[in-house]
Amino acid sequence: MSDQAPATAVPPADPEGPSDEAAITTEDPDDLGEPGPPLNHRAPFFVGLVGGIGFALAWWLFGLFEQIGSTLVLIIVAFFIAAGLNPVVLFLERRGLARSVAVMAVIVAFLGALALFVVAIVPVITDQISKISENAPHWLDDLQRNRRVQDFNDEYEILDKLRDYVANGDFASAVFGGALGVGLAVLGALFNAFIILVLTLYFLASMKTTTHAFYSLAPASRRERVTKLGDRVIAGIGGYVSGAFVVALCAGISSLIFLFVIGLGEYAVALAFVVALLDVIPMIGATIGATIVTAIAFATDVKTGLICAIFYIVYQQLENYVIYPRVMSKSVDIPGAVTVIAALVGAALLGVVGALLAIPTAAAILMLVREVYVRRQDAR
Repeated sequence: MSDQAPATAVPPADPEGPSDEAAITTEDPDDLGEPGPPLNHRAPFFVGLVGGIGFALAWWLFGLFEQIGSTLVLIIVAFFIAAGLNPVVLFLERRGLARSVAVMAVIVAFLGALALFVVAIVPVITDQISKISENAPHWLDDLQRNRRVQDFNDEYEILDKLRDYVANGDFASAVFGGALGVGLAVLGALFNAFIILVLTLYFLASMKTTTHAFYSLAPASRRERVTKLGDRVIAGIGGYVSGAFVVALCAGISSLIFLFVIGLGEYAVALAFVVALLDVIPMIGATIGATIVTAIAFATDVKTGLICAIFYIVYQQLENYVIYPRVMSKSVDIPGAVTVIAALVGAALLGVVGALLAIPTAAAILMLVREVYVRRQDAR
C-alpha cells in the first residue's frame, strides 16, 4: 500500500482566459478603481466657473450688507457709545466695585441724566426755539430797514421770500414731505434712539465677554498680542468719545454763560445746546454752531452780533489749540492731515455719523499699522 496520496486532477486551462462572470465573482468589492488625474485648476472652464461663482457670492453678500446698512450703523454707534462709557466702568472697578455693580451704576446714571435732560431741558429748548421762530419775521423786517439790504432785496426779493417762508411755517413740511413725513421722521428717530440705547446697554454689560470671544478666534500663539492690541483700540475709542463729550460740554457751558452775559438769555439754553451738539462734529461742527448763534445775535442787535462773532473766533482758537489737544492727547495719536482726510472720507461714506466715527477709526488703524506692519518691517 503506497503512502502517497492520490494526485488531484487539475482541470485543463481555458485557452480563452477566465470568463466575465468569473472575473466579477472574484473582484474585490472594496476596489473602486484607480483614481483619475486631478482637475486642471488652470483650465479656462474651471477658472471661469470658480470666478463666476465667487463674483456671484460677493455680489450677493454686498446686497445683504447694503440692505442691513442702516442696522450696521446703529450697531457701530452703540458700540462706540459703550466704549465711551466703558472707562467710567473701569474707573469704578478700580475703586473696588464688581463689574456688574459698576455697569449697573453707570447705566442708572446714564438713564437718570437722559431723563433729567428730557424733563428739565427739552421743554425749555422747545419754548426757546418757538420764540426764535416767532421773532424771525421781525428780525427780517429790521434787516429790511437797512438801506443796502433794502436795495439788495428790491432787486432779488430774497428777504420777502424768506419772511414768507418762515412766517408760513412750511420749512418742516418742505424738508420732511408734509405732516405725515414729519411724524414718520420723528418716530423713526425715536425708534433708532431706543435701539441704540438698548444695544449700548448690552455692549456695556458684556464688553469683556464680547471682546474675548473675538480674541479667541486668533491663533493661540498670537492671542495675547491680539488681546493687547484690541484692548488698546477699544481704550482709544472710549477715550475719544469721552473726550469729544467733554469738549462739547465745555463749548455748551461757555456759550450758555456768554449768552446770558450779553443779554440773550431768552434763547441761551437752546442755542447753547445747539452749539454743544454741533461741536461733536469734527472740523465744521463748531463753526456751524457759532454761525447760527452769531446770525441770531446780529438779527437782534448789530453790536451784540459783533461781540458774539469776536467771542466765537477767540473761543475756537482756544478750543483748537488748548482744550482739544489737552483732552485728546491721551486717547488718540493722529496727525492733523490724517484727521482732515479721515473726517472727509467718513462724511462722504456715512454723513455726520461717518465724520464722528472717522477719527477714532483712523487712530486705531494707524496704531495697528505702527504696532504690526512697521515692527515687522523693522525686524527684517
